[in-house]
Amino acid sequence: MLESFGVLNLWTYLAGVIFIIVLPGPNTLFVLKTGISRGIRAGYTAALGVFIGDAILIFCAYIGVATLIRTTPLLFTLVRYLGAIYLLFLGVKILYANFVQKNLPEHQTLEDSHSILRKSLTLSLTNPKAILFYVSFFVQFIDFNYAHTGLSYTILALILESVSFIYMSTLIFAGSMLAHFFSHKKRLAKLGNGLIGLLFLGFATRLATLSS
Repeated sequence: MLESFGVLNLWTYLAGVIFIIVLPGPNTLFVLKTGISRGIRAGYTAALGVFIGDAILIFCAYIGVATLIRTTPLLFTLVRYLGAIYLLFLGVKILYANFVQKNLPEHQTLEDSHSILRKSLTLSLTNPKAILFYVSFFVQFIDFNYAHTGLSYTILALILESVSFIYMSTLIFAGSMLAHFFSHKKRLAKLGNGLIGLLFLGFATRLATLSS
């Protein structure tokens, strides 16, 4: 369908993108948690960080930076440990706020949009699994005999971002509905936040032990 623009096997690519995006990960978990705890607008702010991070990583794959990181053990290990440390930091912060920190007035606990955007963007850019994805997956669907591969990357990126937007929107509105449910069940909300914090610690551990 898009072979004239250097894009190969479009439907296979689309199926792969859907599968990768739907798989649970720290980015989607952060967007869901933000949607639950901060509302729809903040949820989209978190999603924006993911979209920007994906776009940057796709551009890095296009110009070869992602390949350099993947093929240079020291750089890959550095990114991996930075990602693990940041996930650990978020997990500990969530658990501390949930179980240790005293209840504060709502206006003192809410994060501003810049903080949410910064966190989600950092999560995206320190995820070596995303780097592996863009290096090993994207190239399978690009005809490098095509003169303008930048256009091919752009088309694939737009498809990925569109699917991601649909999925993130689903998470955000689901999170908003869960927030309404949890607002009447404080103990269950605390349990849910604790589980999310533990999941971030689990992501950190898995990332730190990931083989390069």
